[in-house]
Formats: sequence, structure tokens, C-alpha cells
Amino acid sequence: QVQLVESGGGLVQPGGSLKLSCAAAGSIFGIDYMGWYRQAPGKQRELVAAINSENSTNYADSVKGRFSISRDNAKNTGYLQMTSLKPEDTAVYHCNAAIKLPPAGLIYSYWGQGTQVTVSS
Repeated sequence: QVQLVESGGGLVQPGGSLKLSCAAAGSIFGIDYMGWYRQAPGKQRELVAAINSENSTNYADSVKGRFSISRDNAKNTGYLQMTSLKPEDTAVYHCNAAIKLPPAGLIYSYWGQGTQVTVSS
């Protein structure tokens, strides 16, 4: 059974920082792609940042220069470092990963359970 386990959300003041983690638990070969999405109340889920197997990244315009996505392949974990947080960053953040599974190496998509990020004074 493969799961994506997220951590690191919470309440932070405007201008503050948080680092989200997304760890793949279970027997896997590795993570091919990982993306972080967020959904604010009354809004559609949007892609915030993504990283592929070659460590190529892309970001939503709204977070460029403030957020940074990274990965640790040895730990099967991805991260989203968020700085200069704004109230409009408040949302539930979900990670999504394309994971290669044994024994055949087929790739499946998984979602984390979501973690709340609240930016407020």
C-alpha cells in the first residue's frame, strides 16, 4: 500500500515561512514527478509548483520568487519551501506524485491527504 504523507502546514503571519513535506510511504521504485497544488475555499484547485525526474521545475506566477520545490530521491520525499507568505496563500495544500511501483515499474498517480496553510496576523 503506497501513501503520500504530508506535513508542515500551520498558521503563520504574513511575511513568514513554512516548509511542506510529502513523503512516499510503502514499497516503491521511485518518484517520477511531484506537484504541489492548493485549493482555497470557494476556488478551484490550482498547481503551485512541480518538479520532474530531471529536477526541472515550474511555478505558478503568483508564487514565483517566493516558493521553491525540491526533492530528495533517497528519502522519496518532496518539499515545498514557502517564504514571504501572503494571506492569499491560505489554502489546503496537496501533493501529487507519479510513482513507479514494483515489480513492473508501472507509474501510478497518488495524492496526499492535504495540509492546511493559514497566513494571518
